[in-house]
Amino acid sequence: MAASQKDSKPGKAPKKESQPLIIAKNPAEEQRLKLEKLMRNPDKPAPIPERLKDWTPRSAPEFVRDVMGSSAGAGSGEFHVYRHLRRREYQRQDFLDRMSEKQNLDESYKEKIQENQQAAEERTAKRRKKREKLKLKKLMAKKAKQISKKQAESDKEEEEEESASEEEEKEDEEQKDQQDDAEEPSFVMSKR
Repeated sequence: MAASQKDSKPGKAPKKESQPLIIAKNPAEEQRLKLEKLMRNPDKPAPIPERLKDWTPRSAPEFVRDVMGSSAGAGSGEFHVYRHLRRREYQRQDFLDRMSEKQNLDESYKEKIQENQQAAEERTAKRRKKREKLKLKKLMAKKAKQISKKQAESDKEEEEEESASEEEEKEDEEQKDQQDDAEEPSFVMSKR
């Protein structure tokens, strides 16, 4: 215990084990080292950098006080000031041109999307209509089939009834004929 107390001085934190300095030789190794550092303490939140904002030029001044021209008597330093102002103005105009082009492209893209959606809706409406027509045709055919089946059954029943009534009539006629035959002998006997 005495040795550990001698090593640590009062008021100072104990020294952590020093990590050897490793220099990354390529991007893959650099990535590996960063991941290892993150994985040493998984509870610590990882730093996620925010997205960089797009560059925007300084807005044009409202009122320009030092108007320069190409008049005689301008100092030698005035050209450099003019050159910087001109460059800044060209950058601003280029930026505005790019922004307007981007807006035009976005608008044309949105219009194209709307046209595609309308075309798709028209196609689906047309196909829906076609499906409904086919459905109606199938239903009509099914109903017609059922009706024809019912008619065929009723026709069969009528035929059976007719044939049954005809058979009854024939039986009745046969019975009448038999009765008639029974009353009249087929041969006549004479009395002598």
